[in-house]
Amino acid sequence: MQAVVETLTTHYERLGEGKDKKVLILHGWGDCAAGWKAMHAQLAEKYDVVAVDLPGFGDTDMPPAVWELDSYASFVSVFLKKISFRPFAIIGHNNGGAIAIRGLANGVLKTERLILLDSAGIRSEYRGRQNIWQLVTRTGKILSYPLPRNLKKQLRQKLYMKVGGNHLVSQRLQETFKHLVTDDVQSNAARLDLPTLLLYGEDDLSTPPAYGRILHNLIKGSRLELISGAGHYPHLDKPDEVRTFIEGHLDR
Repeated sequence: MQAVVETLTTHYERLGEGKDKKVLILHGWGDCAAGWKAMHAQLAEKYDVVAVDLPGFGDTDMPPAVWELDSYASFVSVFLKKISFRPFAIIGHNNGGAIAIRGLANGVLKTERLILLDSAGIRSEYRGRQNIWQLVTRTGKILSYPLPRNLKKQLRQKLYMKVGGNHLVSQRLQETFKHLVTDDVQSNAARLDLPTLLLYGEDDLSTPPAYGRILHNLIKGSRLELISGAGHYPHLDKPDEVRTFIEGHLDR
């Protein structure tokens, strides 16, 4: 499905239309609605579920300028109005979680239930990670210098991904990435007061369980569950367990 949102051709998938409870899925950085295909289909057995490709990802147009969390939250709000979809619940993974927190705290987004899956937005450790990033990228350039151009590019990208450099999804999104990874949502989380389920993979190194504990302490009415044997994508690593938690939260 497609809709034009603020001049951007926007791709989204909707399954389970007509069911009472509406659920919105906001994917993480470097992902898209397709990454939620299996979970989307399972949730659609009980709910009316929309998964949208955020600008710059999947089949949705690139943002026309450097965007911040507020820009993405505003986009989601306009998108929901465009398709006349009022979510009973929002599921936000990684950066999608940070967008949801910012939008809900500022009143741009509205929902009755919130599910944060390995949510980003805790930025106190960014400076240390950035120093590691700079060191590794410099090392990668040195180590790959004598190699053929194509092989050098492949090796560098593998190295970047090892330290969380997934902003290489598109060169045009690098400035947006820099803004997002320095934008902390802890003060926004402290303003939320709604039933919130926090799900974090115990083995997640990108947004570790410690982030979940911080958000749990900040968000009134929240509950934290750790998924053993899961990394940054619990909905792929442990789909049955994640689905059980999500449905329990929505049906409570």
